[in-house]
Amino acid sequence: MQAVGGKTLNADKAPRFAPRAVAVLGATALLALALDQWVKHLSTENLDPNQPVKILGGLIYLSLLRNGGAAFSFGSAYTWIFPVITLVVIGWIGWMATRLRSVPWAIALGLVLGGALGNLTDRLFRAPGPFQGHVVDMISAFAPGGERFAVFNIADSCLTVGVCLAVVLELTGRQRDGSRLKGKSEEKAESATGTEETA
Repeated sequence: MQAVGGKTLNADKAPRFAPRAVAVLGATALLALALDQWVKHLSTENLDPNQPVKILGGLIYLSLLRNGGAAFSFGSAYTWIFPVITLVVIGWIGWMATRLRSVPWAIALGLVLGGALGNLTDRLFRAPGPFQGHVVDMISAFAPGGERFAVFNIADSCLTVGVCLAVVLELTGRQRDGSRLKGKSEEKAESATGTEETA
């Protein structure tokens, strides 16, 4: 129990999440999803699969590709399994949001969620049919047609950046509830400071 403004509140009923963090997660996911679908729309309307477009001096080629599998078309015979995995990931992020109080973690999870929703939208609504739809990819690095690296899209980029950010946050001890784990060097420094103050 804790007193706030003369009233006694039950701490167990206090929200575990910060509304601001959840709002950032949702906004990040929606922005990533909207950007992904907009770029896919432009790509399908304007790109010729047989004529890649060279940009940035050949660093990037725009090569329209419809992918039924994962990276490098892996698992194209089992397209249905990717939406199932994505739904599990979305459910996990939803559960994480109930305990979310960190804005950096909200951005990371929002990018992952937006990327997952972007590719899930393709799986559900594009040909050849629901749960078997082919994902639209268009970004080919260093060479056209995925000759040097798998062709990817904005959703894939958001997923990658979100996962990398989550790894960095985890390695630096930043927790989803807004707290931070202290490293051994920090604990030793605090212990030494406390010893000096009591001496």
